[in-house]
Order: sequence, then C-alpha cells, then structure tokens
Amino acid sequence: EHFDINNMEANKHKVLVPGAGLARLVYEISLRGFYCEGNEFSLFMLIVSNFLLNRCLVDNNFEIFPYCHQLVNNRRPQDALISCTFPDVSTFQHPPKGEMNMIAGDFVQVYGSSSQYNEWDCVVTCFFIDCANNIVDFIEIIHKILKEGGIWINLGPLLYHFSDCMNELSIEPSYEDVHEIIEKTGFEFLKEDKDVRTKYSQNNASMAHLEYSSVFFVVKKK
Repeated sequence: EHFDINNMEANKHKVLVPGAGLARLVYEISLRGFYCEGNEFSLFMLIVSNFLLNRCLVDNNFEIFPYCHQLVNNRRPQDALISCTFPDVSTFQHPPKGEMNMIAGDFVQVYGSSSQYNEWDCVVTCFFIDCANNIVDFIEIIHKILKEGGIWINLGPLLYHFSDCMNELSIEPSYEDVHEIIEKTGFEFLKEDKDVRTKYSQNNASMAHLEYSSVFFVVKKK
C-alpha cells in the first residue's frame, strides 16, 4: 500500500538498488513512477549500463552472439551461434516516469556514512547480498539507510562470492542464520519464499542448465 505504483506521488518515494549491474531493475522501478537510484562497483557493468541507458535509441538495435565460445553441451553446431538482440526495451522509446540515477562506488563506502541514514523508503536487492565479504555489514547498512517503516525487498541465493578467494576475508552463514540476523537487526518479515527457482544468463538450447533455489523476502524496518 505504501508503494502503490498507481499513486501519482510515487516519485516522492526513494528506492535504492545496490549492485544494480546493467541497471535494468533501476529502469523498471523508474518506469513505474518511482525515484530510483542504482549503485554499482564494477567498471565493466557501469560502462555497459551507460551504453544501454544512454546510447540505445531504438528497441532491438544491436545483435550479439553470446554463446559463440560455449562449445560444450551443444546438441547441434548451430546452438553455439544463437543470437540475441538488445535492448528489448529502449529507454528513449519508453522513457521512465520517475527520476533515475546511477552512482558508482562500493556500497559500504558510498552508503555507510551517516549522511545516508534514514534517507530511503525502499531498498531492492537482487543477487546482491552474497557479494559481501561480511553479509552482516550489508544488512546493518540497509537498516540504517531506510526510514522508519521502510521496506527491503530481496531475491537471490547465497553464493558468497569471496568464499573461495585467496587473501579475502569472508563469512558464509546459512540462510537460517541470515534470517535471524535480519530480525535481530530490527526488521519484521512481511513475506518470505525460500524456494524461488531462478536461472542465470544461460543458453536455453544448452544440455546443461544452472538453477538456483533462491530466497525472496520482504521486510520492514521497525
């Protein structure tokens, strides 16, 4: 109810998307009328997202062959040459109704300062929270930057990107532990689904498919 997409005041609600990647989720939220800010650390992601948001003038303007180097698990030779066009939706042909912004930098460094506290109505994380060396840091910062009653929406697995990296500190709590940490940080669970089947960037014609049993939850800052 607080985030009614049909509400003419939607753009007054500030939504943050950390780990925004190519900014598609940022665009989708802005398309529904909200003010949305994306945050991304990877220079490669930032370069491509800038191209997608600012240089792609029409739908399906460009064609790529993303699987041309994937020579395993193909039933037919031509499966490696399947092409795709992008963008499926051009921001020029379909401009967002709300304001949209992208901020470069590390999430902890950019949003961990007191100037960001109690600033955001909603934080949306997708395949993001397991990118932390310490997931507790992410949870605590999200709690601090949300306004009282603010909403955090999350989808993703717990791959823990730094778990196998040499010379990197990493903790890898189970989801049961993460759930408890979220509650003890000061969140109330409104919705939770522990088995959302999600695929990640793969050739549908391939003989091998990677699928996560992701967790989806909606929590509110008490």
